[in-house]
Amino acid sequence: MIIDKAFARELAGKLLEINAVLLRPKSPFIWSSGWNSPIYCDNRLTILHPDLRKRIAGKFVEIIEEKYSDAAVITGTATAGIPHAAWVSDKLNKPMAYVRAKAKAYGMGNQIEGGVKKGEKTVVIEDLISTGTSAISVLEALQFIGAEVQALLTIFTYGFDVSNEKIAALGVPYYTLTDYQTLVDVALEMDYIREEDVSLLNEWRKNPDTWPE
Repeated sequence: MIIDKAFARELAGKLLEINAVLLRPKSPFIWSSGWNSPIYCDNRLTILHPDLRKRIAGKFVEIIEEKYSDAAVITGTATAGIPHAAWVSDKLNKPMAYVRAKAKAYGMGNQIEGGVKKGEKTVVIEDLISTGTSAISVLEALQFIGAEVQALLTIFTYGFDVSNEKIAALGVPYYTLTDYQTLVDVALEMDYIREEDVSLLNEWRKNPDTWPE
């Protein structure tokens, strides 16, 4: 769910400007999953831009203060969610933790670092939701130890049905600062793509695992 649609459009434009999102509907990328994709998103580039990362952290803070002010810990997803969780926890003056997709195979074998206790309320910060696999593994790890996961917040989501359904099944509210459809709309307005590209981008969004058929 997008809460601030005006900011969603602003953020989509910024992601395009800094090349955190690249659109190539006629020369697709290949994801690690093997999917052909007309879009590549690397939100790690946001950390290079102090003004933008402050705006992102500020919006996360607004959501948490409005809806989850009693959160005890801010939790980042490893690795891309960690810096954003750090800035958010600092602004809120709250403890921070982070969670790996799976436990370490060495040392103490920890999956959760920094500490989230049983019964503690936490909000999870992620940078990107695609299939949702990594975020879901984090949510499940926190729920397994008995933490109360109040919400999942992300910078960008593709909005795939498969990820939405899996997150909903865990009973965790899910908010995004911007999303795929907003990005496509803004990209067209800013001349990053042409009108004829929109249908290709929409077709991929409907069937990402088989596109182009």
